[in-house]
Amino acid sequence: MTAPARARTSAELIEAEGPVLAHNYHPLPVVVARAEGTWVEDVEGRRYLDMLAGYSALNFGHRHPALVEAAHRQLDRLTLTSRAFHNDRLAEFAERLAELTGQDMVLPMNTGAEAVESGIKVARKWAYDVKGVPADRATIVVAADNFHGRTTTIVSFSTDDTARAGFGPFTPGFRIVPYNDLAALEAAVDETTAAVLIEPIQGEAGVLIPDEGYLTGVRELTRRKGCLFVADEIQSGLGRTGRTLAVDHEDVVPDVLLLGKALGGGIVPVSAVVARREVLGVLRPGEHGSTFGGNPLAAAVGTAVVELLESGEFQRRAAELGVLLRDGLTELVGRGVVGFRSRGLWAGVDVDPAIGTGREIGERLMREGVLVKDTHGSTIRLAPPLTITAEELRSALGALERVLAA
Repeated sequence: MTAPARARTSAELIEAEGPVLAHNYHPLPVVVARAEGTWVEDVEGRRYLDMLAGYSALNFGHRHPALVEAAHRQLDRLTLTSRAFHNDRLAEFAERLAELTGQDMVLPMNTGAEAVESGIKVARKWAYDVKGVPADRATIVVAADNFHGRTTTIVSFSTDDTARAGFGPFTPGFRIVPYNDLAALEAAVDETTAAVLIEPIQGEAGVLIPDEGYLTGVRELTRRKGCLFVADEIQSGLGRTGRTLAVDHEDVVPDVLLLGKALGGGIVPVSAVVARREVLGVLRPGEHGSTFGGNPLAAAVGTAVVELLESGEFQRRAAELGVLLRDGLTELVGRGVVGFRSRGLWAGVDVDPAIGTGREIGERLMREGVLVKDTHGSTIRLAPPLTITAEELRSALGALERVLAA
């Protein structure tokens, strides 16, 4: 009788990945095997407080009971039809998502990058069909230090050399202006401009929050200039900042919203372009699609996500606990933290470079049982599940204080 294979350790599993996985990530040396709520557990049984939440894909925590139940229920009935046929889950998903966001129509996709690519196509089609821009002349204005994904088109307008170098030739048709600069934006928009595409808060850049009035200014400028305002809310949306959308803090309604990450509840990849009817209505059969976009399993989970957000509970939690996060970080300024930016349960924390890089701080926090992710230089990001308790949040801040003091 063959003996059962011995379970591999974390170190063995990490080593085993090297020869067989492309090296496009540099993860922290933790191997997650189980998770529940705000906590994950590695193969040896060590527990960690998850303060990253899958870059906001896990806004509702790991394995939220309502989302797991929705997925199980749908798995027992139907998982995939493709859009070659209708399915009985898609209409409700689209109806409720459109209502939640104050828009008219939904284009369901899978990943965030797909949503951005789809938004670009829709904006260009609108420019040709509605605005009357000459064929192949449409431009899109974007912000420096953006992060919208890593497809070849998206890295064409990235200012991150790591994302761009070695991947040209690049897609034309984009103009890059400084973030949070309305004058530069105004100068870049002309009669060929299809859209202004920005993140209401720049996540990958370090949770950069624009000045109050910037989003209102973008909305006014795009309306006056006759182009679309496309807001990438893939990380910032769906409760993260204390409102359903980050643009809600200025009561701004863009022409197009790009959603993803949390829309799949941490269970399946779900993204969407959500827009006014006169914008998404430019698409005709055969012009765009996705085999898995709008599949019944995704629609079932996405509907359950929307239902959680309809209650307003998670937006309130993010706003209330965001005050605790902000106050806790304020106490660390001058004690290892040189500055931070936060909105709701989302923060970019600049650590004194003399203490360590963001990566080093992340590794030290991991040893304290807290998982975060670094970004550029000595900046780390905090984005816990919106289900985190005040006690857990204080515990994470305490771990950060110990790491900085050490």
